[in-house]
Amino acid sequence: MEQKIISHIIETYQATVGNELVIKNKQAIGGGCICTSVKLETNQGNFFLKWNSNMPDDLFVREAESLEELGQADQSELLIPRVILAHEADQVPGYLLIEYLSPGHSHSEDEKLGIGLARLHRKTNNAFGFQHNNYCGATEQDNRWNSHWIDFFGNQRIRYLLEKISKHRSLASGERNTYDKLVERLPELIPAETMPSLIHGDLWLGNYLYTAQGPALIDPASYYADREMELSMMTMFGGFSQTCWSAYQNEFPLNPGWEDRIQLYQLYHVLNHYYLFGGSYGDQAQRMAQRYL
Repeated sequence: MEQKIISHIIETYQATVGNELVIKNKQAIGGGCICTSVKLETNQGNFFLKWNSNMPDDLFVREAESLEELGQADQSELLIPRVILAHEADQVPGYLLIEYLSPGHSHSEDEKLGIGLARLHRKTNNAFGFQHNNYCGATEQDNRWNSHWIDFFGNQRIRYLLEKISKHRSLASGERNTYDKLVERLPELIPAETMPSLIHGDLWLGNYLYTAQGPALIDPASYYADREMELSMMTMFGGFSQTCWSAYQNEFPLNPGWEDRIQLYQLYHVLNHYYLFGGSYGDQAQRMAQRYL
């Protein structure tokens, strides 16, 4: 499988870029929990390759769109790896080829990470959503443009995911009623006026890294959202220092009451974990929803 993908990369690179690509060395490296990944040393530089033959066909093409959108944000503190090739699965599995970022060994860049995220969130749009649906993990996200954040979050995040859960796992009528009541209460819980900010979309400890050139973002599931969606994911598993948080606040202060809304936005990610993995995430999501009723 690996050789088939690499042969396809060599052929596609020459056809699209116009230069010969010679693979000098290959090295298997860690690339997250769902993909196989390889460092490729080539005559055109070092690249990072990942693939998975058991994921949605267009997953890596959609991820490439997120990387390219993040790369257009006006923030010099964060590195966004440059997309070389993104392939939608056909006879060859889907894959993503990006520039390789050499790892760093210091967490002295926490301040730059916080400032960079704040500046990323200043990239705005006139509506919430994204150019295409994409994936948070393996779960498709409904990214249709919507001018109203409360409607987007309630229907295109919570209810959209509940429909998937009801088809794939158990969801009792009482549980569904709890979520429906919560969605109906959202106008009381979320400020009516909010700005569509570009977010990474799946920003936990494993999706940022410190490189030799500074902090970098990887594996995005981007869209334009209330930026508190990003902060909710950042607080779920920890991994972001107080220095990072302080730098963010100094650069782009958060709206009052954001701490009270963190679990509300975390609900989306806990429901997604329940959809993907089952187990106790369902009970956890119910408790989180009931808190806001």
